[in-house]
Amino acid sequence: MKKKIYLYILTVGLIVLIPFSCKKGFLNQIDSSNPTEQVLFNKPSDGIALVNAIYDTYQNADLLKKSLWYYANFQSHDFFNWGNDRFYNTYAIPSTFGGIQVFWQRAYIGIARANSAIEILKTMKDKGVLTEALANRLTGEVYFLRGMTYYYLAASFGGVPLELKSGANDGLKPRSTQDEVFAQVESDLKTAADLLPWKEEYDAKELGRATKGAALGYLGSAQMWLKKYPEALANFNLLNGKYSLMSDFMQIHEYKNKNKEEALFEIQFIVAGTQSWGPSNEVAWIGTFGMPEEVSNFGYDYGNKGLYDGFQTGDLRKAATIIGPGDINPSPAIIARGGIKSYPLVIAGFASSDAAVKAKYTGDDGKIINTCGTVTRPWVGSDNTIPRSGYYCEKMWRDPTLDGNSGNGNIFGAQNQILLRYGEILLSKAECQARTGDNAGALATLKILRDRAFGGSAPAVYISEGKVITDPLQMIYHEYRHELTGEYSTFYNLRRAGVATSFIKEVYDIDIPAGHELYPIPQYEIGLNPNLAQNPGY
Repeated sequence: MKKKIYLYILTVGLIVLIPFSCKKGFLNQIDSSNPTEQVLFNKPSDGIALVNAIYDTYQNADLLKKSLWYYANFQSHDFFNWGNDRFYNTYAIPSTFGGIQVFWQRAYIGIARANSAIEILKTMKDKGVLTEALANRLTGEVYFLRGMTYYYLAASFGGVPLELKSGANDGLKPRSTQDEVFAQVESDLKTAADLLPWKEEYDAKELGRATKGAALGYLGSAQMWLKKYPEALANFNLLNGKYSLMSDFMQIHEYKNKNKEEALFEIQFIVAGTQSWGPSNEVAWIGTFGMPEEVSNFGYDYGNKGLYDGFQTGDLRKAATIIGPGDINPSPAIIARGGIKSYPLVIAGFASSDAAVKAKYTGDDGKIINTCGTVTRPWVGSDNTIPRSGYYCEKMWRDPTLDGNSGNGNIFGAQNQILLRYGEILLSKAECQARTGDNAGALATLKILRDRAFGGSAPAVYISEGKVITDPLQMIYHEYRHELTGEYSTFYNLRRAGVATSFIKEVYDIDIPAGHELYPIPQYEIGLNPNLAQNPGY
């Protein structure tokens, strides 16, 4: 059928023709015209370009922000949407939502590219075009990217169709079960881990590529979905000594700190070329959407005051995660640019002859404001019928180059997006330890993270949401939130643990409608593939 023939076309024709604009590192591309397989795949750079085209799947803000980030944070109710997607706030995501359609399509295009690349790289190796070492590394990257893509598909939608061969992608397969998909993820990531080098074995210009450590991290996570906790724990332990926590939690998401010692895998964004709303740029509006309207003209996502209040007293992660009325932006990069008072909209607002506007940009000392609103005048946007909370995600407000003014400023940023880091690995390790009966080990692992969170030595008593918690697993669930909220993981980890609905009920007294822990299958895809069944509840 021709309805989904684009998958096959992309695998054989367009796979290395994505025009990239970035100008540094492994993302550099060489475009070709009128390609044939014989022309394109006769030198090592062709094989590298083949694989680079798969990484491009994730250099897309609609996929990262409107699908993965929204799921990880709106579903957890730690953050809300104020833009066009407010249905997230009530778990009423429509099956026609464009964000999940982009997610599904780009994911399967990436998978189709991966399926073709596996065969092409083998042929290039057999012909001597690629050395065994380079062919193995590139093949490892392909298996990693395919496995990671299926990981996020299954974690977001449940069971999805498994497309695993080039030329067979007719797009008409029925859904495999969630466990079947994660079993394939496990297989792909085992293969990737066997073929990939460690991070330190790459040249500096190659930083950002998939590594053995990234494969092992996602492998352990996939095994946790399958409840293979001993196997997952063993894989997490292989990362000991290969990664470390950054000493200062604030530094993890700083704009300049790309591919540092805590990062296992992050999506690379580089300022270059056309900056627009297009799908294939190496820049994105991810950061701008999370900045207050008073600074950015956007403010499309904002924080839950309950998250702000839920941190234990003395937890330094709070200021690095969510800021609100009367708080400065503590990011060293934002402070270096002059703080909140340096933004064009703030300067113009303070100079306004309109008393109401000027008041919004005036601090309690009568000078130009340098905090995220004030306690008496919180920044809640200009629409008084649907105000924001006045709290915003600090992890996403780190790029000092963003002026936020869509009229004459820069709204497209190049902050890398960390999908997996060692802090999350330690929390997952602690969960595996607790689930295999080693509560002492779980608490010891947890203490490593909490000691950093409290700047040296964490309190002996664990408090979250103002309540003392003593059960190790419950501590870990709350730590997933305090350590990782505002990133790409929280709700995924809660669902993986089987506690998402009960946890949100406990923390926010919100009921997730039955079946709505999952995304709906995009209605457009159901129209193309009659073998797809919708998730229950939609």
